[in-house]
Amino acid sequence: MTGRFRRLFVGSNLKMYKTNRQTLDYLVQLQQLTRDIPRAELTLFILPSYTALADVCRASDPDLIWIGAQNMHWEEQGQFTGEVSPPMLREIGVRLVMAGHAERRQLFGEQDWMVNRRVLSSLEHGFHTLLCVGDTAEDVRAGVSQDHLRTQLETALLNVCCEHLDRLWVAYEPVWAIGEQGIAAKAEFANEMHAVMRQVLVDLFPQKNGDIPILYGGSVSLENAADLICQPQIDGLFIGRAAWDAENYNRILRRVL
Repeated sequence: MTGRFRRLFVGSNLKMYKTNRQTLDYLVQLQQLTRDIPRAELTLFILPSYTALADVCRASDPDLIWIGAQNMHWEEQGQFTGEVSPPMLREIGVRLVMAGHAERRQLFGEQDWMVNRRVLSSLEHGFHTLLCVGDTAEDVRAGVSQDHLRTQLETALLNVCCEHLDRLWVAYEPVWAIGEQGIAAKAEFANEMHAVMRQVLVDLFPQKNGDIPILYGGSVSLENAADLICQPQIDGLFIGRAAWDAENYNRILRRVL
């Protein structure tokens, strides 16, 4: 483990896969398998579907696993059919909120200004906030990945207060690396993109000196996790389907710690 933090950040987004019962069984198994891993070295988090959040928050040990939401509306209440508000998530015990996932941007038309409002609301309501940014295959071919990442970060973090920065995490998720057909970024390339993002964060928030965790997500597996986490700019892993089996998730954790 060679990132900038003594602590490793590792989590998984369950997307729309496990039912409530399946999520509970998975959580119980994951807690049992990883209970012996000192949490002074690890922040472990899971983002279940909305229907599982309340039961999972009740069943989880917050000292072992953080439970987060995959999305959140920025308003506390209103005529927003199908949305979930900050007080709703706070009441059931959610600690972490994700904003800006590539699938939200691509499939549901979320724009950078919307991501910014979600980030601001999440931080203002006391949640830890995981901001996702990423480049496309077209960006890579055109040589504009760094520009695209800078724009996403600058827009999403507009007007973020300095006192909230200790609750901000960022995930680099190349769009071309996520999903069933994704191809994981080479460790060196991922590290290069993390370094670019780190410099953007330094430019935006010089008082933090880049001390905002940046996680890599995109086809992380048992085979490549160790190579990724050995990169000096990578502070954690945001794992997809490789973590949806608790035993395999446990194997990945033990390989990278």
